[in-house]
Amino acid sequence: MGRGPVWAAVQMSSQGDVSENLAAVRRAVGEAAERGATVVVLPENFAYFGDEAGKREVAESLEGDGPIVTTLREISRARRVTVIAGGLPERSSDPERPYNTCAAFSPDGRLLARYRKIHLFDVDLADGTSYRESASTSAGNAPVTMSIDAVGVGLSVCYDLRFPELYRALSLAGVEIIVVPAAFTLVTGKDHWLVLLRARAIEAQAYVVAAAQWGKHPRGRHTFGKTCIIDPWGEIVAQASEGEGVIVASLDLDYLTRVRRKVPALVHRKL
Repeated sequence: MGRGPVWAAVQMSSQGDVSENLAAVRRAVGEAAERGATVVVLPENFAYFGDEAGKREVAESLEGDGPIVTTLREISRARRVTVIAGGLPERSSDPERPYNTCAAFSPDGRLLARYRKIHLFDVDLADGTSYRESASTSAGNAPVTMSIDAVGVGLSVCYDLRFPELYRALSLAGVEIIVVPAAFTLVTGKDHWLVLLRARAIEAQAYVVAAAQWGKHPRGRHTFGKTCIIDPWGEIVAQASEGEGVIVASLDLDYLTRVRRKVPALVHRKL
């Protein structure tokens, strides 16, 4: 196999203290960079995983100088990596409902792209837990792609994973890598997380880099973890075990080309 860009995905167990979470981010990005990664993906809720009132208080403008954005800029510059920070509270026109935004920062600290989560998690689970993300979060309305070192990258967040039409739109835009930062619940994650990720990789014939939350969080939240990197054939090439950690993999773009030639499903689309 040929070698390609080295990407890392971070598995965290974020809590309600922004400064402690950002300290964990610094350590994880530093480890990823030392292991050769040039792109590092952080999970959803990496900076804050507390109550809704607190989320409104810590929401920031991506053009501002709040602690979350400032830290992401500083880390990107210090480590000379692209940081894709999944699921941070970005201020919206409704002060009660910030966006859930995946933001990418270049190695010189510039904001490269922002994707505002389109599909909000409003569900009642079998264990009696109820979630109403739309009550405290504004939804985005458009897919977002970007280029990193001339490679097309598609952005998404967590619950988006259940909506294949979003990933088809990213595929039609020419992406070769799909990013899925998440905080999948334990209940849904144990049955659906890896199945859905592998399906998205196979149907898009693209690498999927999925950074997840793991463990127990405030308000009784319990997330599944299993941060992973999946190749265009649907094989898991790196996966985190229990606890916090960093996984790293080389994304072989020559192999991606061979997969697309072997089974030219993207060319055979009819609808």
